[in-house]
Amino acid sequence: MSRLARLSLANRSVVALLTIAIAVFGWISLGSLKQELIPSLQIPTAVVVAVDPGSSPQLVEQQVTVPVEQAVRAVDGVEDVTSTSSTGLSTTTVELTYGGDLDASAQALQQAVDRVRSSLPTGVEPTVFTGSLDDFPVVQLAISGGSGTDDAELATLVQDTVVPRFEQIEGVRDVTVTGVADDAVTVTLDLPALAGAGLSPAAVGTILQDNGVVLPTGTVDEGDTTLSVQVGSELSSVEDLESLPLVGASVPVTLGDVADVTVAPVTATSFSRLDGEPALAVALTKTPDGNTVEVSHGAQDAVADLEEQLGDDVQVAVVFDQAPFIEESIHGLATEGALGLVFAVLVILLFLGSVRSTLVSAISIPLSLLVTFVGLNVGGYSLNILTLGALTIAIGRVVDDSIVVIENIKRHLSYGEAKTTAILTAVREVAGAITASTVTTVAVFLPIALVGGMVGELFRPFAITVAIAMTASLFVALTIVPVLAYWFIKASAEDDESAREAAEEKERTGFLQRGYLATLRPALRHPVLTLGAAFLIFVGTLALVPRLETNFLGDSGQDTLTVTETFAPGTSLDAQDASARQVEQALLAVDGVTTVQTTVGSSGGPEAAFTGGSGTPRATFALTLDGDADPEVVQEDVRDATAELGDVTVAGGGAAFGSSTVDVVVRSDDPDQLTDLAAQVQTLVEGVDGTSDVTNNLAAAQPTVQVVVDRAAAAAVGLTETQVAGTVAAVMSPRPVGTVDLGGGPLDVTIRATAGPTTLDELRAVVLPTATGLVPLAQVASIDEVDVPTSVTRVDGERSATISATPTGQDLGALTTALQADLDDLDVPAGASVEIGGVATDQQDAFADLGLALLIAIAIVYLVMVATFRSLLQPVILLVSVPFAATGALLALLLTGTPLGVPALIGVLMLVGIVVTNAIVLIDLVNQYRRAGRPLAEAVTEGARKRLRPILMTALATIFALLPMAFGLTGGGVFISKPLAIVVIGGLVTSTLLTLVLVPVLYTLAEKAKARGRTV
Repeated sequence: MSRLARLSLANRSVVALLTIAIAVFGWISLGSLKQELIPSLQIPTAVVVAVDPGSSPQLVEQQVTVPVEQAVRAVDGVEDVTSTSSTGLSTTTVELTYGGDLDASAQALQQAVDRVRSSLPTGVEPTVFTGSLDDFPVVQLAISGGSGTDDAELATLVQDTVVPRFEQIEGVRDVTVTGVADDAVTVTLDLPALAGAGLSPAAVGTILQDNGVVLPTGTVDEGDTTLSVQVGSELSSVEDLESLPLVGASVPVTLGDVADVTVAPVTATSFSRLDGEPALAVALTKTPDGNTVEVSHGAQDAVADLEEQLGDDVQVAVVFDQAPFIEESIHGLATEGALGLVFAVLVILLFLGSVRSTLVSAISIPLSLLVTFVGLNVGGYSLNILTLGALTIAIGRVVDDSIVVIENIKRHLSYGEAKTTAILTAVREVAGAITASTVTTVAVFLPIALVGGMVGELFRPFAITVAIAMTASLFVALTIVPVLAYWFIKASAEDDESAREAAEEKERTGFLQRGYLATLRPALRHPVLTLGAAFLIFVGTLALVPRLETNFLGDSGQDTLTVTETFAPGTSLDAQDASARQVEQALLAVDGVTTVQTTVGSSGGPEAAFTGGSGTPRATFALTLDGDADPEVVQEDVRDATAELGDVTVAGGGAAFGSSTVDVVVRSDDPDQLTDLAAQVQTLVEGVDGTSDVTNNLAAAQPTVQVVVDRAAAAAVGLTETQVAGTVAAVMSPRPVGTVDLGGGPLDVTIRATAGPTTLDELRAVVLPTATGLVPLAQVASIDEVDVPTSVTRVDGERSATISATPTGQDLGALTTALQADLDDLDVPAGASVEIGGVATDQQDAFADLGLALLIAIAIVYLVMVATFRSLLQPVILLVSVPFAATGALLALLLTGTPLGVPALIGVLMLVGIVVTNAIVLIDLVNQYRRAGRPLAEAVTEGARKRLRPILMTALATIFALLPMAFGLTGGGVFISKPLAIVVIGGLVTSTLLTLVLVPVLYTLAEKAKARGRTV
C-alpha cells in the first residue's frame, strides 16, 4: 500500500487535480441527494381483501377467509398469516420475508387467491394490496369550510381548485381527498307494486347487466366504405334508468313503475373534523424518486398561493408533515457533526502542536465525507437520519488513518531525514497497520447484510455509508496526505543524527511517555498481577449486565400523538360522534396540542385492510403538538384529560418504526375457551408494572338477528334458500348492483326497499313473492336474536385474541421478563396457547440477529488480522481488547441511564472494529522492531512508547467528535445517534487504556512461551 504514496509524490499535480475533482463532485452529489426521514423501505406485508356484503363474521370466516388463508400459505416467502373476518369483510394479512421481491410476491399471492375464487361465494373477488413507505402520505392536510361554506361547496372547491394545484408539485405521485360525500344512484323498490308484477327484488338486481351495454358486432360495407356495427346504447340519465323494461313480469312494466330512481349523496359512514369543524382530508404521496422535503415545501407554497382563491372562511391545517422532523434531524445531526469535527481538530492540534500538521491530517475529514456523498448518490441512497448519523459517527474515525500517517511523518521529519525519504519511510512503516485497521473496521459491518427483518433493512445503508467513508479515508491517507505533507510540513534544519537524538530525548521526557512508561514497565514485570486485575475488571463487567435496561429502537421524538376511542359493538354512528366530540373538546384544551384531526367511523374499502378490518367501532384523533412541547408530558396530560371519557388509548412516537406495544397473542379454536383465556391474560397484563393502555382485540359479542331458512318449507312454496336470502337482503339494506355514467363520471347504483322492517315482528312479516302468491318470511324461516362476535381474528389458522399494552418505561426487557414470568404461571388449557409478540418479539429477533452478527464480525476481524500478521496467536491477543470495550460501554449506558437497544448494539458492533485498530497499530510496530533484531523487552517498550501518541490521538479524536451526539445537543436523530455515540465513547475509553497496558503484557507472555517451545 505504501506504493500509493510513492506514486502520489511522483504525480503531485495529478493528486491536486484529483482533490479538486473530489470536492466538486462531492458537493454536487450532496445537492442531488434526496432528503427523507428513513431509508426507503418496502414493507414486506401484503393484505388480501375480500368483500362479501351482508355475510356474518362466521360466514365470512368459513366461506372466504379460510380458503384464502389456505391459498396464500402455499406461496413461497410467506412468514405469518393473520386474518380478521367481520361483517361483510375479510382481511388476510400476509407477512413476507424481508428483502424479497414484493411485486413478485404480490403477483404470486394474487394468482393463488385467483385459483380458489371459484370456491368462494358468488361475487366475492379477493384483491391483494401491497405497499412501501413511499405509499404513506408525506403531507396530510385538513380543510374545513367554517360556517360560510356548505359541504358540497367545500368538496367542489377542494376537487376543482386544491387538488389540481397540489398535483402540479414536483415529486407528487398522488393527491387523495377523503370525506367527500359522493353521489350515488338509489333504486327504492315499491314492494307491493313489485309483487303485483310477479317479480322478486332479486329480479331487479340484474337489470344493469342486461341493459346499457354497447357491444361491437362486426362491420358492413356501404359502397366504398366499411362501417363498424355496434349494438346497444348507454344509460345517460335517470329517465333512461326508469324506462328500463323488467323481463319476466306478469304484465309489461318498467323500472320506474315499481321503483323510485334518485341521484343523491350517499349516507355518511364516517365523519371527519378539524378542531371541531367538519373537514376534508387531503393526503399527498410522493414518487419513489421524490424528495420529501421538496414536496412539503411545495405543498406549503401551494397553500399560500391558494389562500386568496379559498377565501377567509376556508381553513387549511397541516395535520402531518414529515419534512419539519426530517429537516430538524438533518440540521441537528449536521450541527453535531460540525461540532465533532471542530473538537477532533482541536485534539489533533493539541497533540501535534502544529497548525500545518493539524490541517493536513484534518483534510481527510471533509474529503472522505465528500467521497461518501458521491458513493451514496451513485448507490441511489438518500440523506436521512441513518445515513447522516453514519456520517456523523464517521467524522471521528475517518481522521484516524491520516493521524497515524501524519504523526509518523512528523516524527521522521523531526529526526532530520530528507523530506521525501521521511515521508516514504513513515508511510511504509504504518501503511500495513492502517490498511489492516481500516479493513477491520469496514469488515465488521459485513454481517449487517445477514441481519434480517426491519433492523437489517434500516441499518444496511448506515453500514454502507460508514464503509464508504472509511475506505475513502484510507485512500486519502495514503495518497493526498503525503502530498500535502510534502508541500506544507517543514523538515528539521538539524543534521540527521543530532536531530534524531534531540527528538527522541524530547519524546522520552514528555509527560505522556513518562507517565505511560511508569505504568507499562511494572505491568510487564508483574504480568500475573496485571492479568488478575484485568480478570477482575471483566468479572465486574459481567456483574453489571443484570442492571442494564433494554429496549428496541426507542422513541423517535416526533411531535404527533394518536388517540383512539373504542365503542361498544353496535353503537350507532351518531352515538359514536357524540362521544367523540366530548373527547375532541378535552383534547383541544390540553396544553401543547395545536390541532386535532378527528375521524369517526370508517369509510370502508381497501384502507380497512390496513387497520385490521375489525368490526369494533372507533374514533381516531390525530394530534399535532407544539414544537416546544414535551411529547411525553403531553401524552400523560392527554391520558388524564380523557380518563373519564370512555375507552380511550393514547399512542405516542413509541418505537421509531414498527410496533410500539407489547402484545400477548392467545390462540384457541374453542370460542368460549378463547374468550375466558383472553380475559385472564388481560387481567394479568394490567397487573404488571410498567404497562398502560391495555386493550383486548377479541371482539365483544353483540345482539344479532339470525334468520335460518327452513329449506323444506321454502321448497314447498317454490323458493330456494338463496332466493329467500336475496329478498331479505334487498328489503333490509341497499345492495350494490353496478355503476352507471350519467355524464359526470361513474356512479354506484344500489337497490333498497321502500320501508325496511325496524322490529323483529316486522321482519317476520316481510312478504316473499312466489309463484303461488305472497308468503310471509316467518312461514319459511325462523327469526331469532342471538349473540355473535363482531369479528373473528385468526393467527396462522387458529382463532386468536391479542392483548396489547403500551410500555410506560424504557426497560422493555424487564417488562417482557416480568410478563413472561406471570404467563408461565398461567394455567393454559390443552389446545390453547399464549405467547408474547409485538415490539417484544421485534426486540428479541433483533438482539438475536445482531448477536450472531457480532460473533461473525469477531471471526472476520480475526481472519483479517491473521492475514495481516501471518500468525494465529497474535490476533487472539489483539481480540482481548473487545471484552474490555464492553466494560466501558456498559458503564456509559448505566451512568447515562440509556437502555441497550438496537442502536447501542450497532455501536458495540462498531467497537469491535475500532478498538482492535489501536492494538494493530501498536503490535505492527513491535513486530517491525522484532524483525529488525531488537530484543523482546526493548521492542515491546519502544513500540508501545512510539505508538502512544497516535493511539491517544485517534481515540480522543473519535471520543470528542462523538460528544455532541452523546449529549444530544440538538436532538437530531437522537433515538439512533445518542445510544450509539455513548456506547462507542465508553468502549473506547476503557479499551484504549487497557490496550496500552494489557496487549503488551500478553504479547510478551506469548512470545516468551513461543521461545520456550522452540528451545524444548
